[in-house]
Amino acid sequence: MRILIAEDDLTSRKFLFKFLSQYGECDLVVDGLEALDAFLMSLKEGKPYDLICLDIMMPKVDGVKVLKAIRDLETQKGLLPEKRAKVIMTTALAETQFVQNAFEIGCEAYAAKPIDITKLLEVLQRLGLISTGHI
Repeated sequence: MRILIAEDDLTSRKFLFKFLSQYGECDLVVDGLEALDAFLMSLKEGKPYDLICLDIMMPKVDGVKVLKAIRDLETQKGLLPEKRAKVIMTTALAETQFVQNAFEIGCEAYAAKPIDITKLLEVLQRLGLISTGHI
């Protein structure tokens, strides 16, 4: 599984990397522009991401705008919904409006920081990214 972690907070980034690397190859970026660059590069290489963890509040471009750009690019490429990257939005904010917007644009899940491993595992299973044998 290919995973992109877009997170400007060092602690959260390291935590997600350490946890998710047991399930696949992780790329790390620290802002919205880098996230878009990494996503575009993955499409060009023909090795798109299976999972993208997007922080909502990031420098340069926020996570909701990045999500919209990703979904627009997938649509332009003609990717079927089941072939699209699964996106989990992460945030320290209890900003329900941001989360609501993200779901409307097309994220699959939301994780509040600090991230709860048990809940994250449940989400990964629900999205079909890992099997129950991985716990």
